[in-house]
This record gives sequence, structure tokens and C-alpha cells, in this order.
Amino acid sequence: MNCTPPGWAAHRFPGGAFCVPARFAGQADAGWFDARRPDAAPVGEGGRQAAWFVDGVHGPAVLRHYRRGGLRARLGGRESYLWLGASRVRAYAEVRVLDHLRRAGLRVPEPLGAAYWRPGASPFYRNAILIARIAGAQALAGRLDRADPAAVAQAIAAMHAAGVWHADLNAYNILFDADDQVWLIDFDRARLGVVSPGQAEKNRLRLRRSLVKVAGARGAQWWDALSRCFPPC
Repeated sequence: MNCTPPGWAAHRFPGGAFCVPARFAGQADAGWFDARRPDAAPVGEGGRQAAWFVDGVHGPAVLRHYRRGGLRARLGGRESYLWLGASRVRAYAEVRVLDHLRRAGLRVPEPLGAAYWRPGASPFYRNAILIARIAGAQALAGRLDRADPAAVAQAIAAMHAAGVWHADLNAYNILFDADDQVWLIDFDRARLGVVSPGQAEKNRLRLRRSLVKVAGARGAQWWDALSRCFPPC
């Protein structure tokens, strides 16, 4: 399997590697993926305190480092993943999914780069992804009173029709831009392939749980309106 989409350039550096679209091949360096870069400002909503707003030659962007949750995070190794080859690096896999969806015409962030660190041929690695920032974006969680269920249903159905199963479809991973267009984000652990009716339903029910957690009865009510907008299986 190719590690990167067509038209991308891969670069190695001591202790790791990164890839970027070819137009940035002569400008990018490993510092693009460093959360300590001077322009990094923490993203305050959603996630695991592992995302930062950044700006530069690549334009306004979001830098996200991959971090585990749950028991593994409490036991240590929050940012470490077992090395299974470059093609299995989670950041690279997410870049491929984003590229696939953008080619299919869906509104998802443009991937601007991905990197991994594996010093000394370690059996573990860390990784990060850089994606274009969506201007004026607001999460569904914070604007249920102004969100169109039909538009959200259409975006989710289009994602499934394009052959992508989202591993964490929740109220923070559905965004509205300044023009009220729906965007889907955070495709870590997403899977490419035919999405069965059962898998699609699993995605939708995960979103329902998120909406109820975020907004209680109002979230459940909004979900009911959303569910009526999905096309029949």
C-alpha cells in the first residue's frame, strides 16, 4: 500500500519522517508538526488537549497529535503506538481517507501534512497530522438550535456512500462553517470500504449517544429530527 496519496512528497529526518503535498515539498520541515512552534495556540473544544491552531506557509491550520484515551492513557504511553510499518501510521492513514473523501466531493478538511517519530528503530512511534482550518467553524454540539438536521444527515449519508466508516462520529466532529455548510472531521481509525447498513447504523447511534451526553433531552429531540432525514437503508 502506498503510504501517501498521489502528488504527495515524503521526507525523512533524524528519528522520523513526514509527508506533505508536493506544492510544499521545498518549504516543509519537521517543525511544522511540533506543538512547541511559536504560533501554536491550544484548541479549546473537544479532543484530548492535543490540538493547536497554527499558521504559516501552509495557511491557517490545525495541528493534532494522536493521543490515546481510556485505560491505555492511564497506564502510560498516551502518545505511543505499536510500529507496524509506515503504511499503518495512523496520521498517514487519516491523510489517505481525507484525500479519498475530498476527491469524492465531500466537505472534509484538506490534509496538509503528516509526520511520525520513531527514534532508534523503536517498536513504538508517535505521530501528528496537519489539516487546513475551516473558517468560522462551530461544532454541532454548540449550535443545535441553529443546525439543519437534513444537512447533517446528507453529509453523513454521503460519507457512507463514499465508502468511509467513521470511528468516532460525535457532536464535536460535525462542524458548520460561516456559510452554514456541514463539514465532517477527525477520521482517525476510519475505515475505507463498503459500509454496510449495520455499520452505518452504528455510526449514527454513536452520534445519538454523543448528542444526549452533550445536550440531554434536547440532544435526543434533535437526534429524532435527524433520524427522520436519513435515506432508507
